[in-house]
Amino acid sequence: MTLHDLRFDNAWAKFPDDFFTRVTPTPWSGTRVLDVSPLGASQLGLDAEALWRDEDEHATLTSLMAGRKLLPGMEPIAQKYTGHQFGSYNPALGDGRGLLLGEAVTDSGFVDLHLKGAGQTPYSRFGDGRAVLRSSIREYLAGEAMAGLGIPTTTALAVAVNEEKVMRERVEPGATLLRLSESHVRFGHFEWLYQRQRPEDIERLAWHVIERHRPLLREAEAPFEALFEDTVTRTADLIAAWQAYGFVHAVMNTDNMSLLGLTIDYGPYAFMDRYQPRLVPNHTDAEGRYAFNQQPGVALWNLAVLAQSLTPLIDVERLRAILDTFEPRLQSTYADYMRQRLGLAEKWEEDHALVSSWLALLEKHSADFHGAFLSLVDYDGSQASFADVAAALECEPDDDALVQWLRHYTDRLAQEPRSRQQRHDAMASVNPRYVLRTHLAQSVIESAEAGDSEPLRTFRELLADPFTERPDMDVWQQVPSRNAPPVNLSCSS
Repeated sequence: MTLHDLRFDNAWAKFPDDFFTRVTPTPWSGTRVLDVSPLGASQLGLDAEALWRDEDEHATLTSLMAGRKLLPGMEPIAQKYTGHQFGSYNPALGDGRGLLLGEAVTDSGFVDLHLKGAGQTPYSRFGDGRAVLRSSIREYLAGEAMAGLGIPTTTALAVAVNEEKVMRERVEPGATLLRLSESHVRFGHFEWLYQRQRPEDIERLAWHVIERHRPLLREAEAPFEALFEDTVTRTADLIAAWQAYGFVHAVMNTDNMSLLGLTIDYGPYAFMDRYQPRLVPNHTDAEGRYAFNQQPGVALWNLAVLAQSLTPLIDVERLRAILDTFEPRLQSTYADYMRQRLGLAEKWEEDHALVSSWLALLEKHSADFHGAFLSLVDYDGSQASFADVAAALECEPDDDALVQWLRHYTDRLAQEPRSRQQRHDAMASVNPRYVLRTHLAQSVIESAEAGDSEPLRTFRELLADPFTERPDMDVWQQVPSRNAPPVNLSCSS
């Protein structure tokens, strides 16, 4: 199938006119596609190799990324929504630099094609509506990394650079990203309608989500309650995965929360290097509202805001009861993730203490989060494997806390039904060897800005399959040194 074979059913463009504004993408000059994602292509039923090598297909993709061409059936719109930013309600939000080009119909469902960096919209709030190469590459790689880890996320079909110069903290190359998602419906869409006192449209939007994305809920006794329960469950599972894999979103505003439980709107995010529970990679978050260890509480706060927006449809006591399921679900899912990472197949009540003391060890020694877990994959209780774990934590082998923890861990493994090889294979399949570390992403960005996109493709391939070790790829496993400056990103990242 080719790009021109895509069919579109643009339900959002059929909503009332103030749900969106029709905007034509701004054409950019000198656009060049840097990479095409096999994952993104497969989501649309396309062939990534054809998009890259076939002259006509590549030209069509380039024109689409440049804002110079639309596919038949596309109806580009900028969506209107609002939301709470750092705890304060902002009524002026909406798609400020991206356009929903169309909603493609695929064999497995619907896929939004959303062009980021498409130019100014009525919701740009004095911004230029452009995207820079730095942020576009970071989001492109983030989608690949999260999908590779099995964490729900938006993805992208391709990333492109153009000849435009864009001013952020410095003058940077302009870029576009063709983002893909089952839907872009946000908590903020419901907030907007609630604040405008439009209960009929809240109901209309809720039915749209059910009919289009959660059709099994149509037969529920209370479909709107079932939809909110679905969102709470998926959000709890999402945050559990973030915490288990050391991901910090850094801008968990309600308008950046997906009703479908997807990771969306990658800005100053970071994957943990050395374990810091209070990691705040966003330099504008002076109070640490969106620190790593605050994410579960923020997610619940955001869900409470969504619940308030749904009060025209659902009884308040039912909303509270559903919200009460969030923490138990998150804790249970998080525990499952951490058992998997530690190689534990059975569930023991004592595992919570084992996990907590392990994380305390990592914090005490400022150990590399992912490297520490990897050191346990080959652990067999021998002195050699004991020394390997100590080396990963960069501490002495006779460290009392480590000695005590490894004794408990060894005893716990002895109670497991699986063989050592089975445990090894299971742990190797959930503990990534290749992680989207900020300094590695920066090296890819610098290469791309210099005209070399090969590191981008290489890193994307590794992140898409992060558990398989590749020969001669050690450079992509490097950990920042202890004296490396802290991760300090801006929202333009």
